[in-house]
Amino acid sequence: MELRASGEDYLEAVLILGQRMKQVRAIDVAQYLGYAKTSVSHGLRLLRQGGFLNRDADGYLYLTEAGRKTAEKIYAKHRFFTQWLIEAGVAPDTAEKDACRMEHAISEESFRKLMQALEHPREIP
Repeated sequence: MELRASGEDYLEAVLILGQRMKQVRAIDVAQYLGYAKTSVSHGLRLLRQGGFLNRDADGYLYLTEAGRKTAEKIYAKHRFFTQWLIEAGVAPDTAEKDACRMEHAISEESFRKLMQALEHPREIP
């Protein structure tokens, strides 16, 4: 299943909220992202069908192994871009919003190469 940006946002939100609180429900994800609960419920259902999430009988959400790996990759990109934008002088609120868009647009290959280039800069002719 190929994820869209909204699905990636939901997985990232479940990961972050799971680190902050013991149990996460769909309403928590909706409030965190500022989305309508109906939209979030539909998206979360698709993620469950795709094998990224599980929901127990009480409605609590849990990332599967595939969901956790995907969420961690997305969140790593988000933190990376947020940090670099802030260090470049971008206001934190703007950096957060821009990082969210950037995390979805960049391929894994480009992200990996960018991180390598920043770790080992070389002179550009």
